[in-house]
Amino acid sequence: MNDIVDPQPVSSAPSPPAEPAVTAPPGQASRQSLNAAWRNPWLIVALLALGLAGWQWIETRIRLSDTQQELAKRLSESDTVARESRALSKQAQEQLAVLQGKLGELEGKLAESKSQQATLENLYQDLARSRDEWALAEIEQSVTLAAQQLQLAGNVQGAVLALQAADARLAGNSRPQFIGLRKVLGRDLDKLRALPQVDLPGMNLSLESVIAAVDALPLAVDGRPRDEGRPKAASDLSTAPVVSLAFWQHLATELWRELRGLIRIQRFDRDEPVLLAPGQAFFLRENLKLRLLNARLALLAHDQWTFRNELGQALVWVDRYFDGREKSVHAAHATLKQLSATEINIAFPSLNESLSAIKNFKLGKERK
Repeated sequence: MNDIVDPQPVSSAPSPPAEPAVTAPPGQASRQSLNAAWRNPWLIVALLALGLAGWQWIETRIRLSDTQQELAKRLSESDTVARESRALSKQAQEQLAVLQGKLGELEGKLAESKSQQATLENLYQDLARSRDEWALAEIEQSVTLAAQQLQLAGNVQGAVLALQAADARLAGNSRPQFIGLRKVLGRDLDKLRALPQVDLPGMNLSLESVIAAVDALPLAVDGRPRDEGRPKAASDLSTAPVVSLAFWQHLATELWRELRGLIRIQRFDRDEPVLLAPGQAFFLRENLKLRLLNARLALLAHDQWTFRNELGQALVWVDRYFDGREKSVHAAHATLKQLSATEINIAFPSLNESLSAIKNFKLGKERK
């Protein structure tokens, strides 16, 4: 805005009396009027106001031009930013569409995994139930096997091993509901361990070895005199070189040897020596085998009376008909005597308590 200069106040004082006008030349008058005009303050103010207004107009135009350029630059930048924003928005929309597709796939996979997890849980539950059923079946089979070993073969050791296997199977499962079964099995194990140990398989093998050796046992009627009574001098003469003996002495020795071979001297250390015909020896051995086989069957059946009776009769036959001086006969006699003194009639405990506990446990699980 142009500054407005207030005009100076006009003095109200009376002006001095006018001097008489002097007449100037025309050129001088124009110069004086011009000088007077320049000296007029209103003209100076007007010129100053006009210059200030021109300067402001020029400055305003310059500023307006700069503003227009800045505005154009800003508009250009805003257009670039808008284009970039539109590109980024489009890219973001595309990425959002891709992410939505992936999210849909993930949701489908999540639903599928949940379905699979539910299926696996059902399978695991079925498997857990099946494992319990398998464990119970194995335990029941082991206890049944132990009962069969006791009742049929009298094999206490085998029954103990079967019950130990069942107890180990229960211990490996580590389920609290199996503690009652373990207690029942433990009581049956203690009963079996308290029984006297009878080696029935070993006794069976001993009887089998005696039966196999019957055909090779020498009979008493086939015994020969032993060589302990031969004079040492005769054996020395028989082994000495012929050239070192006299002819007649050598001839006498050979005659004595021939004569001694024609005569057999047999000694029986029994009160009543038994003589058997050649055809009866076969039936004697077969009847002895039958006695031993009956004793073997009685051993497997735990028939104490039959077992001892058959072995006693077999001992009588061995003592009466076979040569007790032979090592094989002596060994068979000692084996039969040891077997007849063994107690085989043992009251075995039944395993019905363990079997009943397993059946009750299975019934309880089926009711659940």
